Amino acid sequence: MADRTLSRSRANRPNGRRAALCASAALSLALTLTGTATASTEPAPAPPALDLATAVAYGLVHPEAAPVGADDWTCRPSRTHPRPVVLLHGSAANAYNNWSMLAPYLKSLGYCVFAPNYGGTPGNPFKATGPVPTSARQIARYVDRVLKATGARKVDLVGHSQGGGPTPRWYLRFEGGTDPAHPKRGKVRRLIALAPSNHGGNLSGVGTVTGRLGLDPAMSALVGQAWSDQMVGSEVNRRLDRDGDTQPGVSYTVVSTRYDLFATPYRNNFLTAGPGATVRNILIQDVCPQDASDHLSLAYDTNAAQLVRNALDPAHARPVRCGLTLPLLGG
Repeated sequence: MADRTLSRSRANRPNGRRAALCASAALSLALTLTGTATASTEPAPAPPALDLATAVAYGLVHPEAAPVGADDWTCRPSRTHPRPVVLLHGSAANAYNNWSMLAPYLKSLGYCVFAPNYGGTPGNPFKATGPVPTSARQIARYVDRVLKATGARKVDLVGHSQGGGPTPRWYLRFEGGTDPAHPKRGKVRRLIALAPSNHGGNLSGVGTVTGRLGLDPAMSALVGQAWSDQMVGSEVNRRLDRDGDTQPGVSYTVVSTRYDLFATPYRNNFLTAGPGATVRNILIQDVCPQDASDHLSLAYDTNAAQLVRNALDPAHARPVRCGLTLPLLGG
C-alpha cells in the first residue's frame, strides 16, 4: 500500500458549501424519482476516493462497493484497539460514498473497520431510506456478524446523519444493542455521531412545511419512510425520547456543525446523558472556528476525523490541529 494524504482546503466558504449541498440534494432527489442512475449490483474492489465528490460519483455506479480499509473479515482486533469499528452511513447515501475518507484513516490507525449498507435494495445507490426500525434490525444482525467474525465482545459505532442518530439509537434501545439491567453485557461501548438527526430535523424548514401541509406521507412514498421518521415530532422520535436519550453502559459523542442544512436546527443533534451513560456534545466551530463543513462534508472533514479518533480512544486523545493533513492508506 502506498501512503496517500488528504489536505483539507480552507478556501471553501459556507455559502459555496450551501450551494453545493443544495445542488447535490436536488440531483439525488431527481435520480431517485426518475431512476436515471445506472448501478452495478456486483461488489467490486473499490479505488481510494479521498474527497466527497469523487466518492459520490463512484458510489452512484458501484453502490455495493466497500470503502478502502473496510470489511476485512479476517481482521482480528488488537490489544490497543480491542473493539471493531462499525461505520453507519446516512440517508440516501451508501457505505462507499459516506466513508471513503474515514474508513482508510481508521484502518491505518490499526482498527478493524466495517461498513454495511442498510435500509435500501441491492443496486440502489440511495440507501438508508427505509423505516428506521427496519434499518436498526439490519444493523443488529450486522453487528452480531462482526462480533462473531472478530471474536470481540463489543463494537464501537461511528455514524453520520441517520446512521449516527435514530437508527443506532433504536438498535441500542429496542434491538438488543444494550442490556439496561446488565450494562456490561451490551454489544456497543461507544456511539460517535457526525451531524446526527437525534431529535428530528426540518431540512432548513422544508420538513416543517411538509408536516404542516400533511405531505410527509407523500414525501415518504417518494423518497422513503426515513423521511417521515426523521422529522421533528415523528413517532420514531417520540419513542426514542420517551425514556431519555441514552442507554446505560454506552459513551456518546456528538459532533455537529452550525452550517448544517439537513439535520436542522443543529442543536437537535445534541443528547442529554441519562443514568449510566456519558455524553459529549461538540460544535465543531467551537474547536476550529474557521471550519466551514456542512452536513455532507463533515464526514470528509479532517478536524472531525481527529475528534472521532479521540472519541474512540480517549485515553490517548490529542489536541485537534485545525486544518491538519491526515496520512491515509490507499490501496
